[in-house]
Amino acid sequence: MADEFEFDLGGFETDLDETLKKSREAFMGKYKNELNELAGLSKEEIDAISPGITDLQKYDELITVVKEASRVNLQQAELKNRIIQLGDLAVSIAKCVPSLATIF
Repeated sequence: MADEFEFDLGGFETDLDETLKKSREAFMGKYKNELNELAGLSKEEIDAISPGITDLQKYDELITVVKEASRVNLQQAELKNRIIQLGDLAVSIAKCVPSLATIF
């Protein structure tokens, strides 16, 4: 008989607490305005960037990069490089956010 997966509630809570702490730090960090604007983009605005290809995964990756950049106070040039590494779609989405568009 196969071993059953046992859920580690304590580990989950520890991981969740750490994630929430990092998220708070990000939203209070260097790029908090950029994060707020990015989080405010609608699905329709993202669809307009890539008609027929709603890539919410790329949008989520972009938010993750900006969150971490904010949390660690990453320099703008490095943030720009990280966004470029995500690809053209991520750059296009970033350019829809006025405060991120200025770094391109």
